[in-house]
Amino acid sequence: MTVKYSKAAGAGLLALAVATTLGLAGCAGGTPSEGGASTALTLWDPYPQFEADSPWSTTLDSCAKDAGVTITREGMDTSSLTSKLLLAAQQKNAPDIAVIDNPLVASVADTGLLASMDDVGIDTSDILPNILAAGNVEGKAFGVPVGSNTLALFYNKTILDEAGITPPTNWDELKADVAAVQAAGHQGIGFSAVGTEEGSFQFLPFFWGSGADLSELDSPEAVEALSLWTDFVSSGGASASVLNSTQADINDQFLAGDLAFQVNGSWQLAGLDAGDVDYGVVPVPGIDGGAAPAPLGGEFFTLPVNADADRQAKAAAVVTCMTDPANAVNWIAGLTYVLPEADAQAEQAKQSPELAAFVDAVAAAKGRTSDLGTEYPRYSEQLWTALQEAVSGAKTPEQALTDAQAAVDAG
Repeated sequence: MTVKYSKAAGAGLLALAVATTLGLAGCAGGTPSEGGASTALTLWDPYPQFEADSPWSTTLDSCAKDAGVTITREGMDTSSLTSKLLLAAQQKNAPDIAVIDNPLVASVADTGLLASMDDVGIDTSDILPNILAAGNVEGKAFGVPVGSNTLALFYNKTILDEAGITPPTNWDELKADVAAVQAAGHQGIGFSAVGTEEGSFQFLPFFWGSGADLSELDSPEAVEALSLWTDFVSSGGASASVLNSTQADINDQFLAGDLAFQVNGSWQLAGLDAGDVDYGVVPVPGIDGGAAPAPLGGEFFTLPVNADADRQAKAAAVVTCMTDPANAVNWIAGLTYVLPEADAQAEQAKQSPELAAFVDAVAAAKGRTSDLGTEYPRYSEQLWTALQEAVSGAKTPEQALTDAQAAVDAG
């Protein structure tokens, strides 16, 4: 049995609001098997980089065989997948399995397109609650996490040794460390404050790490978090270029060797390992210590509603197989993800020490939609707008966040 593979072209970042604007009914994907022949299922995923001989595809091949099905797979970028999925829902030809970005699960589930895991008999009890919450709507899980990535604080060991400092464990230490490396003639800290979801994603560990809540963008805690970033830029601890720098840009600056700290994700590990910087990783610290809650990245396996119960059961069997830690460990390395079960995470940290800090970060992390559900995109847009306004100096942090909250309240 062979998994069929095709690439779908596409480009651009996902506009999270797409999924919130459409109200769609559930649908039945594909057609039932005939004459006892192996059931042919369809799967869409956001991994166009994974070819037919990749661990992802070969594990999928094995799971499909165990379930007695064949799978036609399409890999495409997240934006294309979301648009295609919502259109397919309208046309009643959704795939049997869709792997979608975790902030979208609540919005897509809200359309009625997705079956809950209880409905299809998939047990999610071993998955850490903070990870599963990203795919929950009104207490029901509408997917199974593939795994998670998140943000942490990378540091240049050589620069810190030269400055005689250790990685920070709270904000006071972070501010002191940035000042110390500046005094030693190096760049301080890099983060992305771009005016997109990427900017909000990067800021959330500091926002949440201050004790702020997304439902109150203009709280004193939120103002303190934004003031931290604004002060870094105004003091020269961070470059004003952060306003236009993506996470990839920041990592390139870190790889150049003169940046002491960067906020970035586990997806940068392979590139850093291939570079010349002797680096370490710790969780982004909370204001008073401990790991700050960082936003969870990663995808969920989801199952569009299907009127054919046997077909849906076979799709569920494939998902159960793919997310079994014993199988997932075979392909998840290609995504540099942390598995969603505590025992599996501990084993990952043991086998791959460079992931240990990310295991700790994921344990403290939270889904972007965990509190606000489908309302998250509206709040995020105002948050990244406030970032741009405050970090650029156009407004004070307090005024930028007051305006952000007013915009959200105005709808």
